[in-house]
Amino acid sequence: MPLRDVLKKRSNIQGDAASTRSVSATSLPGLPNPIPEFTFMRTTTHEQEVIIPPSYPGDEVPVASGQGPTERKRRNIFRKSSANFASSIGSNSALSSHSEEKEIPTTLPIRPKNERKLSERLHFGRSRGLSKSESSSHLPTDLGDAPQNTPAPLDPPDAKGRVKETETKENKVQREAQWEKRATMMALKNPILHGERSETGEKKGHTRNASLEEGEADIQEAIRLHEQGDLERSTQIFGQLADPDGANNPLCQVLYGLALRHGWGITPSADAAIHYLSLAASNSAAIESAALSSGSKTGGEAKGELVLAIFELANCFRYGWGIKVDKVAARSYYEVAANLGDPDALEEAAWCYIEGFGGPKDKFKAAQYLRLAEGAGRKSVGSSWIWKDKYNSPTK
Repeated sequence: MPLRDVLKKRSNIQGDAASTRSVSATSLPGLPNPIPEFTFMRTTTHEQEVIIPPSYPGDEVPVASGQGPTERKRRNIFRKSSANFASSIGSNSALSSHSEEKEIPTTLPIRPKNERKLSERLHFGRSRGLSKSESSSHLPTDLGDAPQNTPAPLDPPDAKGRVKETETKENKVQREAQWEKRATMMALKNPILHGERSETGEKKGHTRNASLEEGEADIQEAIRLHEQGDLERSTQIFGQLADPDGANNPLCQVLYGLALRHGWGITPSADAAIHYLSLAASNSAAIESAALSSGSKTGGEAKGELVLAIFELANCFRYGWGIKVDKVAARSYYEVAANLGDPDALEEAAWCYIEGFGGPKDKFKAAQYLRLAEGAGRKSVGSSWIWKDKYNSPTK
């Protein structure tokens, strides 16, 4: 993304058949045509052995042929292997007598359809995978449930790209304040700044408070140099202003982090990039947290920097830039940035819900985010499905 688009986005940010058991038919005494009996024998040159067929439940009550419907015999998948095993042993009389004394069942009990499988009881398979995917080491344990999402428009933008407001201004301010508070918690408790990864591999702290005004002229000069193609000099200025022991400027920390990630006039370093992006998120979160604590409903002056840093950290978690891939963290960071007005995050959050990235699929939520993205000017080809009535927000 060009540097100008990054800065423009910063300025524009406001604000998921039981089988039956078999019954064998035998002869009944006294009937005129009894069923003939068969004796099975296995013989060799020197000896012979009578083979006794296995008995089944219900043999004590024989049923004559032709009287009433006969039940269908359930196929036993273990019978063939058992027969092969017995024949491989040969004519062992001790084994035969033992089999006669203690009957070995040849059929398995049938599990009712409504009984839960063992894998479900132990939470194996899909259910266990989802429970694992719902946690992340990069999210605070006390983060809690997400606030209410930004309500999506009910109708597409008009010819001038305008959409009808779906909430009052007061509700919008309150909702954004809740999402901004969530963003500050995620940024201030990010374990990357607590020794997990840093530019030097050691825990690195900063001594100066974040500044938004210091070096404003130098920032403008660095932006001008970047647009003219002098990336090396531009990145040097960003690095000086991003120094946590120097100006500690959150915006420059975001831009310096992007320079380190993409190699803008400097040797790429994904580890250093995510460190500076985390530093930018933490510093801007401190400014916003102080503003919210003082009673401001709209936060402080670093909201744009906070949202930019949160979105870029989401990309790091998604693609594994400087850190191991964390799908849950990526999805959570995208959602925070999306509900704080980042148009790129709106599209990425929708993609997460369509693909089931970092959690279950939810086409309804995906449609809501894509509606908001289109309202922000991000209309995509083949997205007319999002305006179907079934994707309208439920009215209360």
